[in-house]
Amino acid sequence: MTQNDSSGSRVLVPWTVYAPQHDTLLLARALEREDVTGATVLDVGTGAGPLALAAARRGARVTAVDTTHRAVLTARFNARRARLPVEVRHGDLFAPVAGRRFDLVLSNPPYVPAPAATAPHHGAAVAWDAGRDGRLLLDRICRSAHTALRPGGVLLLVHSALCGVAPTLAALERSGLEARVTDRCRVPFGPVLRSRGTWLRDRGLIRADEEKEELVIVRAERTR
Repeated sequence: MTQNDSSGSRVLVPWTVYAPQHDTLLLARALEREDVTGATVLDVGTGAGPLALAAARRGARVTAVDTTHRAVLTARFNARRARLPVEVRHGDLFAPVAGRRFDLVLSNPPYVPAPAATAPHHGAAVAWDAGRDGRLLLDRICRSAHTALRPGGVLLLVHSALCGVAPTLAALERSGLEARVTDRCRVPFGPVLRSRGTWLRDRGLIRADEEKEELVIVRAERTR
């Protein structure tokens, strides 16, 4: 299927590739506040590539990474379709760009708490399931993002408050980044969270009457 990306343009989004949603739009608005003209930008977990395309349209030199071949092929197709020079690589988080440094790193990783302790390797859930606390990918990004940033470089990260905001800020600060929450919004539960309502309540992650989750943008800067 096709769907509007963060700029209102159409992107191809096949089944099992994450489609632009509230978190994508929130991260896109945070991206708009950054000066990316001529900057090097890395989009980690690009999915169909909407954020990578948004950065490229503003004159950034963009590299995008995803762990699934289908997402990589989709992002490449969408970049060619938009006539934008986005380099798309396959691999796990920062591994495909090891040794490179960027002015800005974007990430909308899987962050949904799931009954399974390990992340799935196949199917649509690869794009959102992230272990019992939702932090399987978040913690790894927080530990390693500084290695992909130039001094003065910025990380923009979006995730649900269900995963815990304080652990994200603390982990980023331990890695030498100055981190803060810049954006928050509450959105209705989607189909996945609704289907896990009982499990989430039993774990104390949501209240009995809760029907919305809070999304946050964390901005972290490498100051040295």
